[in-house]
Amino acid sequence: MRASDHRSCAPYSEYCNAIKISKHSIKTRKSKSDGENVSEKASAERTSSHSLEGKIMSGADIVVQVLADEGVDTIFGYSGGAILPTYDAVFRYNAMHKGEDGRSPMPLIVPANEQGAGFMASGYARASGKVGVVMVTSGPGATNTVTPVRDCMADSIPIVVICGQVPRSAVGTDAFQEAPVSAIMGAVAKHVFLVTDPERLEATVRSAFELARTGRPGPVVIDIPKDVQNWQGAFMGSGALPLPGYRRRLQAVIENRLTRDACERFFEMLAESERPLIYAGGGVINANAAKSMRRLASEYGIPVTTTLMALGASDTRHPLALHMLGMHGLASANYAVEDCDFLIAIGARFDDRVAGDPGRFAPNAKHIAHFDVDSAEIGKVKRVDWHHVGLLDRDLTELLDYGRRIEFQKDFDAWHGEIAHLKKEHCLNYDRDSKLIQPYAVVEEINKHAKGEAIISTGVGQHQMWAAQYFDYREPRLWLTSGSMGTMGFGLPAAIGAQFAQPDRVVIDIDGDGSMRMNLGELETATTYKLPIKVVVLNNYGDGMVRQWQKLYYDSRMAASDKSLHSKDFVKAAEADGFGYAKKLDQKEDLETIIAEFMAFEGPAFLEVIIDPDAGVYPMVGPGMSYDKMITGDFIKGRSKPQEERLDTSEMF
Repeated sequence: MRASDHRSCAPYSEYCNAIKISKHSIKTRKSKSDGENVSEKASAERTSSHSLEGKIMSGADIVVQVLADEGVDTIFGYSGGAILPTYDAVFRYNAMHKGEDGRSPMPLIVPANEQGAGFMASGYARASGKVGVVMVTSGPGATNTVTPVRDCMADSIPIVVICGQVPRSAVGTDAFQEAPVSAIMGAVAKHVFLVTDPERLEATVRSAFELARTGRPGPVVIDIPKDVQNWQGAFMGSGALPLPGYRRRLQAVIENRLTRDACERFFEMLAESERPLIYAGGGVINANAAKSMRRLASEYGIPVTTTLMALGASDTRHPLALHMLGMHGLASANYAVEDCDFLIAIGARFDDRVAGDPGRFAPNAKHIAHFDVDSAEIGKVKRVDWHHVGLLDRDLTELLDYGRRIEFQKDFDAWHGEIAHLKKEHCLNYDRDSKLIQPYAVVEEINKHAKGEAIISTGVGQHQMWAAQYFDYREPRLWLTSGSMGTMGFGLPAAIGAQFAQPDRVVIDIDGDGSMRMNLGELETATTYKLPIKVVVLNNYGDGMVRQWQKLYYDSRMAASDKSLHSKDFVKAAEADGFGYAKKLDQKEDLETIIAEFMAFEGPAFLEVIIDPDAGVYPMVGPGMSYDKMITGDFIKGRSKPQEERLDTSEMF
């Protein structure tokens, strides 16, 4: 298993500060004085005989060649004066290496806005597992990518952002379209490089990819002055920055194998358990560890519940799959967390949307085990009895191998019966007799066509939670959403990026009217590149999730959340941007017919659905609350415990 599939053991605050590259801060990978690890040696061997080694190239051409060497096949970005040398280099590279079919090897996809480019790269990375690439100009071009960079940092998504910068002589003079990128991005990125020595440019770009994909994945930003892009120098074909502290931490994780004593203690806890439960987080998907986690769960019959970010890590249709837990998790999943006596957290971080009241989270668990790749997450929120920091896929496989060697067996049939009862007794439900179109019914009907195999992208809000709850996800990387940051406007550009990453998949953007307004301009991007994306806008004429909170906690004072007076015609907007299929669904009796034709349409398709404006997202666990205070609403059966409890508004958001 490659180290590049996993997250690092150190908190990102240790290495997220911007650094300025100078002549003393670089070595090639051929140097062995930096404690070079095995993966670095292999990389050096692969690149030491590059066919272009020694060729005189511009800085821009060097950047593009490194992108090609890194396997980049799509770039998302918007041009401008400070990045033009590199844009021209991309153009020339594509013209020189065009395939027999006329296709460019590294197409540059132009969005309506740089934020869109960032989310496209994020969608590409989430759907493929590869590093997404963004290329923008200086000043506003760079600052428009701040939100996607922070979004990727929060969800551990690997992207590399290449920013043009004003010439070195103009840096710090408030030159036209100058922005202090390293200062701005340093607080929100995994790492930022300002390239001031052109001889270090090649190694910097190569190191940026290493940082983005290894350890705990994340966004890396490279700020390249225009004169550095125009500089002429020899292409080395190999070499990277030393990064000694980072590589030592990464190597410590790689070398930290499960011991026999650790495995023995884990199986002792499992043997003592009657109701074990796996709580899987987004780290399982980032680490490509879903298969090994499924094997462990299947071998011993351990039910699995996932976070929002881990949907698809477990096949949601499996009898022992409990779908999603947390603030808007399924009631059955949350009750299982309440009842379990051994909680096994894998690649999860006990965040506030899952463990709102950490002290009362999994209250009956006699033991909690925690697998992760980031030592900073161990004990950060919830105290655990057993933990291991390492490579998830390898460690879960070795744990299973140990269990087989000792021929571990335990009958959890009674617990399986309880799980089946929870899923049946507390299943999702809604007002099926309403004359208004219910959003749950819309997602259910689309799901019949998608069959758990489509890529689902969302904005943020109620529609996001309905899509998480009511869609099936058979595999990892089918669910793309802004988890930790909760960024409205994410859905459409992320879907575009995902369609480039997985051109043979059906890609569906489930959006809300508020989120769609945020990046409406990217509708044109979808049609410009003839992407068969399916866009659904669940229109409740307002910011639905905000209104739900206002109803619950603010005596229904709808401060700035009601958009019923807005006059946006989404269908006309889609038609104007070239969607061959663009319809509005506002009659319940037409739901099945229109969704069937929408799903069958072969090109870009747009569907606006006018839904019940009072439809809510349930279950709901209020922020800071424990699961026994979960609100299940009018149509989901809850346990006979007090349900609703008001909160101090200082706890909101």
